[in-house]
Amino acid sequence: MIIIREEHPEDVEAIRRVNDAAFRQPAEAEVVDRLRENCPDLLSLVAVHRDEVLGHILFSPASIGGEGATPAVMGMGLAPMAVLPGWQGQGIGSLLIHNGIKMLRERGCPFIIVLGYPEYYPRFGFERASRYDIHSQWPEVPDEAFMILILNKTAMVGASGIASYRKEFDEAV
Repeated sequence: MIIIREEHPEDVEAIRRVNDAAFRQPAEAEVVDRLRENCPDLLSLVAVHRDEVLGHILFSPASIGGEGATPAVMGMGLAPMAVLPGWQGQGIGSLLIHNGIKMLRERGCPFIIVLGYPEYYPRFGFERASRYDIHSQWPEVPDEAFMILILNKTAMVGASGIASYRKEFDEAV
């Protein structure tokens, strides 16, 4: 049985191993470590089976707009999400995403942005962000890969412009 729960301090090394194995490079694990050090407002979930961390998902603060006199709308960015290669394709990523969305909705988060596979994320309700005149901070990102899930339509009225992840993501580039 897979259990989804918030990250515990003793999970840090296992989370690093999951990200390193899933992405086959250290960049994502390093972003997770930097965010953990610099940002208290994270939602970090793990998928656990028999005391082994098999998957991880991180949500960190993100903003939309804020140019000129319009205040930014604050929500969350989903990144990264990783599952150990031997456990991929078994629904663990979906469990992590569903649980994260549920928790953020309960906390009153207005939106979640994601840069990801356009074939995968729409099943969770994500849509092209450009549909709402919202665009990635990184101009080279393909339009179909930058998506948003609006959790609170009232909080999003008038929100448009550039959507930005935290600076730790820029440091990984």
